[in-house]
Amino acid sequence: MVETTLSGASHHILTNDYASEWMGIEVLKLDDGHATIRMHLRQEMLNGFGMAHGGMIFAFGDTAFALACNPASPTPEEAGSITVASGVDINFIKPAFQGQVITAVANRRASTGRSGLYDIQIFAATPSPADASSPADAQPGELIAEFRGRSRTISKK
Repeated sequence: MVETTLSGASHHILTNDYASEWMGIEVLKLDDGHATIRMHLRQEMLNGFGMAHGGMIFAFGDTAFALACNPASPTPEEAGSITVASGVDINFIKPAFQGQVITAVANRRASTGRSGLYDIQIFAATPSPADASSPADAQPGELIAEFRGRSRTISKK
């Protein structure tokens, strides 16, 4: 399992994340409380209407959420815990289609004690030939979904 990202950063939670590997998720940026990721929409990610399955969009947003919630390099105090979703809401705004590139931008909005609040915006764009030469600089496109996640830090078991 590859945990190195386009930005050269790595995140330990990707080591055994087989779902994210299958989806082909690339990490573009990681900071404390922030993550930017992207993936290409493939045929097997579409629903019967020929658009991205809502579950794929949700899973993609959930990965950005997890990356923003958990430190890439945990301190010794953080090493004994993980941060998981305690609840999420997603609003689908527009469809996305095969061949498009979707980008999720996750940001922490609030954190107190063991609880946090995160907003994840998901965008879709049709790649242009210019994007192939500089993929990290590609524009994220049109907003297709808004994902709000509530987190809770718990003991690692």
